Amino acid sequence: MIPVTKTFLPDFEDYANLLKGTWHSAILTNNGPLEKNLATALMATLDVPNIQLVANGTLALQLAIKALDLQGEIITTPYSYVATTNAILWENCTPVFVDVNEKNFCLEPDLIEAAITEKTSAILATHVYGYPCDVERIQQIADHHNLKIIYDAAHAFGVRINGQSVLRYGDCSTISFHATKLFNTAEGGAVISANSAISKKIFLMGKFGHIGEDDYLELGINAKLSELHAAMGLAVLPLVNHNISARKQCSEWYDEFFEGADLQRLQLNDNFEYNYAYYPVIFKSHMAMMKSRAALNTLNIFPRRYFSPSLNTLPFLSPTLRRLCPVSESLAQRVLSLPLYDGLQRDDIETIATCIIQVIQ
Repeated sequence: MIPVTKTFLPDFEDYANLLKGTWHSAILTNNGPLEKNLATALMATLDVPNIQLVANGTLALQLAIKALDLQGEIITTPYSYVATTNAILWENCTPVFVDVNEKNFCLEPDLIEAAITEKTSAILATHVYGYPCDVERIQQIADHHNLKIIYDAAHAFGVRINGQSVLRYGDCSTISFHATKLFNTAEGGAVISANSAISKKIFLMGKFGHIGEDDYLELGINAKLSELHAAMGLAVLPLVNHNISARKQCSEWYDEFFEGADLQRLQLNDNFEYNYAYYPVIFKSHMAMMKSRAALNTLNIFPRRYFSPSLNTLPFLSPTLRRLCPVSESLAQRVLSLPLYDGLQRDDIETIATCIIQVIQ
C-alpha cells in the first residue's frame, strides 16, 4: 500500500535514549526539561524569538484567538483544514469567508477589505500547503483597519520568505506537529509570536493560567505537551533537513513525469524557500479527479482530497455564514494531494503519474 503520507520516525534507540532521564526523574509533563530543550532547539531552527509548545495545532489556534482577545468577526479562508474554521467557532467568534487566490490558493488580499465591518477583529489566513500568503499586503490591510493577524502555518515548518521565517509574520503564527507533518512530535503544536507579552500570556493560558502552586495569573486550560512527545520532537528535529531533501527529490520526480500533462501544479516563487510538505495536483474537472483517484485506489495507492469540502460549505454552518467562494469551491472539487514522504521510490512515483496521465488522456 502507498498512503498519502507516512510518519517520519527517528531511530528507536535515539528516542529511547532521550526517555531514560524521564524514567529516572519521573517527570512526564508540566513544562519538563525535554519540553524546554525542544522549545529552545525549535527557536533556533525556525529563527523565531518566542515559541510556546502545546498539545496540538488546533489548541494552538484556539489559544492564539483567546490571547489576542478576539471577538466578533474573523475574516478567514475557506480553503484549509476544518480546524481553522472550528477554532474560530469554538471561541465564539464568527468566521467570514473570503475567497482564495487561483495561483497559490491562499486568502485573496483584494477581497479582504470588502468583507471588513465594524465587527471585524482579525484576519486568520492559512499558508496553504506551506505556500506563503501575501503577508505584506495583508499586514497593510490589517494596519489600516486596526486588525490582528493570525497565520495558520500548520504546513509551513521551515518555510522562509524574503530571507526570514514565514512564522515571524502577523501577531501570531500557529503550527502543527501532528504525525503526518514533516516535523512531528506524534501529537503537538506551537504558537509563535514576536510579542513577548502575548507569548507569555499563551504560556500561562496553556498551563491553567498559573505558575507554581498558588500564583493564578490568567484564565487557562490544559494544553501542555508531554515529555514523551517532546522526546519524539528532539529525536526527529536533527533529521528534518534529510526529510525535506527526500520530499524535494520526490517532488522533482513528479515534476519530471508530469511534464506536459494537462494538470495544474503550484509553482515555486523565487522569494521563498519551500519545505515540500505536499504535492497537490489540480485536475480540469471533478470527474477527472474522481476517476484518477479511483484508478489509483485499484493499485492500492491512496491520495487524499486535501482540502475538501470548501469550508464555507460545511454542513454545520448557519446559512448566513455560507458566503459564495467560487475559487475555493472549485478547487475543493478538483485537487488531489499525491503520496509524498521519505522512502517513496522513483518507480512508485512513475506508477502514480502514469496512472493519472492515462486517465486524463
